[in-house]
Amino acid sequence: MAVLDHLVYSTPDLAGTVDELRERGVDLVPGGPHDGLGTRNFIGPLGGSAYLEVVGPDPDQPAPARPRPFRIDELTVPTLVTWAVATTDIDTTVARARAAGHDAGVPFGMARRRPDGVLISWRIAFPVTDWDGLAPVLIDWGDAPHPSGGLPGGTRLESLRATHPDPGGVSAALAVVGAELAVTAGEPGLVAELSTPAGRVVLR
Repeated sequence: MAVLDHLVYSTPDLAGTVDELRERGVDLVPGGPHDGLGTRNFIGPLGGSAYLEVVGPDPDQPAPARPRPFRIDELTVPTLVTWAVATTDIDTTVARARAAGHDAGVPFGMARRRPDGVLISWRIAFPVTDWDGLAPVLIDWGDAPHPSGGLPGGTRLESLRATHPDPGGVSAALAVVGAELAVTAGEPGLVAELSTPAGRVVLR
């Protein structure tokens, strides 16, 4: 069974969104830049090994030649765009999903340098049909230190749910990668409820 690795909260204004979330009680620390993609992130705890990734444009990088990932260039407000599940064998997971009719993408390597100078790398696969962000991204950290290690405490994920016009189709795509998510009928979207020292925070 794949487990929740992180939630992806995209924003066109990284600094502003980080300030707002901190004011609401979400403790975030700098993650690092994604060189060549024009993005950087901040991360915060969700409990256990899960974390929240807030990602947006990096003002210290030139505009990339292609659109930034996670819909950043098309957003006008911060949005919970997708989620990622961890696997210890991404190639096998992708092959199993493809055999069952879900193209989970082609794994490739990524890396970023943490503020302390440590370079962390991972392999990731973006689904070809992502069901409006509800089919999860697959991630395999290999031997790299996990980003959740050493994060401050205080924020926990209380629930994660989704709505979609075709909940059965989404659930089928989830099942073949071993992911679990409550999906009901409605407009496409993810909703996460967090508990923080300052109270409840809902991201959507």
